[in-house]
Amino acid sequence: MLGPAMPHPTNIKSRTKSRVLEVSFDDGSVFELPYEYLRVYSPSAEVRGHGPGQEQLQLGKHEVTIAEVKPVGNYAVQLVFDDGHNTGLYTWAYLYELGRDRAQKWQNYLDRLKELGIAYPTVLPKKPAPFSLKPRP
Repeated sequence: MLGPAMPHPTNIKSRTKSRVLEVSFDDGSVFELPYEYLRVYSPSAEVRGHGPGQEQLQLGKHEVTIAEVKPVGNYAVQLVFDDGHNTGLYTWAYLYELGRDRAQKWQNYLDRLKELGIAYPTVLPKKPAPFSLKPRP
């Protein structure tokens, strides 16, 4: 016996000014998913690891933006972030889970930062401008 059908998105809007991906589902649910939250909870192996305990805590993503939303068949989207991250497919089921469980998942992230003594938002140093050791002409 199959369980209830998983809701499917009816609309996905990237709101760059507020840095939110708005996802509407056919069950009437509408979720506003901040870009940072989506980046922190990327389904990629780079973030999740290849097994339990291999997760990589994502830091300094509070200003990340989504450069592109690419549809993948009839089951997912690929999000291309401006920090170069573009792996991991956000299936409809995963997007729904992220929306439904957003408050708890975000609190888990903040708690993990606190456990490690990391202030939020984490601000990572910018990469220094390239320089050359060549003598000037």
